[in-house]
Amino acid sequence: MRTSLALATAAATLVAAGTAAYAVTPARPGPAGQPLAGLRVLISNDDSMRAAKASNSDGLGLYELRRAMCAAGADVVVMAPWQVQSGKGTAVTNGGVVTAQRRTALPAGYADDCAGAPSKGAVFGVCLAAGPCADDTPSATPADTVKLALRGGLRAKVGWKEAPDLVLTGINSGPNVSAGVNDSGTVGAAVAAIDQGVPALAFSSSGNADNTAFPRENYRANAEFGARLVADLRARSLLTSEFALKVDYPDVSAGRRARPAVWTRVGDGAVVYHAFEQRGTGDSFDIALGLCPYDGSGEGECAEGRKDADSVWLLDKGHVTIAPVTWDRTYGTPVTARRTLNRIERYVGHDAPRP
Repeated sequence: MRTSLALATAAATLVAAGTAAYAVTPARPGPAGQPLAGLRVLISNDDSMRAAKASNSDGLGLYELRRAMCAAGADVVVMAPWQVQSGKGTAVTNGGVVTAQRRTALPAGYADDCAGAPSKGAVFGVCLAAGPCADDTPSATPADTVKLALRGGLRAKVGWKEAPDLVLTGINSGPNVSAGVNDSGTVGAAVAAIDQGVPALAFSSSGNADNTAFPRENYRANAEFGARLVADLRARSLLTSEFALKVDYPDVSAGRRARPAVWTRVGDGAVVYHAFEQRGTGDSFDIALGLCPYDGSGEGECAEGRKDADSVWLLDKGHVTIAPVTWDRTYGTPVTARRTLNRIERYVGHDAPRP
C-alpha cells in the first residue's frame, strides 16, 4: 500500500498546485453514551441527495445513514451528487466548474437529526455548473464529490481545517456485490477516500422481494448496524485507509430478519449485467439491465464460482456481508496491512454487532 513518503509527496504536490491539503489524524474513541462523539464524518453516495422518488432509489439511504451517525454523536457533513449517478464507478470529471449547493429544505422527518452537531449535518449537492444548480443541471460523479470535499470543499463550506476522520458512502439502493462492484459509484466514492488516505466504508441495502422499491426499514436497519460497526472499529483502532470496507445488508422488509455479519470476498459472477439490444438494423442499441437469478442457478456470466462470495451470503443466505476493497489494482499485489485485515476479519467473525 502507499507509504508515508508517498502521501507526503502527494500532499506537497497539492499545496504546490494551490489546493489546500489536509492532515489525516487518527480517530479516538468517544464516550459510551455517544460512541462517535468527536468523530468527523463525510457522507456521499451515488444515488444523489434528492430523496424524492416513491421507490426510495434516489438518496433516502443517505439520510438514514446521516441520522444514525448523528444519533451516535458524530459530526456529519454530506457532499453528494446532484443527480443520480448509479453505475459511475470511479469516474471523475476532468475539467469545467463544480458547485456545492447547500440544501436547506431536507426530506420530511430528517431536518432535525443533526441539530446538536457542530456542522448541523449540512447537506450539499454537487453539480457541474458555474452557478446555482437547477433541476436539470448535470451532476458531479460520486468520486468527484469526495475529491472536492477532501481537496478544499469541506474547508470552504463548513470550516473543517483537517480531513474528516471517516468517509461513509451510501446507503445505496440495491446491493453492490460480485462483478457489479466494479461499476458501483458507492464503492468508487469510498475508493476515492482511501486513495487520499482517509478511512472509508461503503454501505448498500437490498431492495424488496421483487426489486421494485427500497423499503425505508432496510435502510434504517443498515444505518443503525453501521453506526454500531463504526463505533466498534473506532474503539479497536481499526478504522483504516489501507482498504475500504464494503457492507451489504439483506432485505428485512415484510418481517424478515438479517442474519449475522460474515467476512466475504467480492464474487466473480454477476448479479446485474448490462444488456444491449439493437434497434432494427441501424447503429443504435438500447441499454438495459439484466438480473441474474439469486438461487445460484445462473450460467455464463451469472455463474458464481466462489463459495465465500458476497452475493452468495447476502442474497442466498440472508447475511450481512463485509468485504475489503483495495485501491491498488495491480494483480497479485500483497496486502501490507495484513495484520489489520486479519484483525478486522476476526472481529467480523466473532464480535461484530448483531443485526
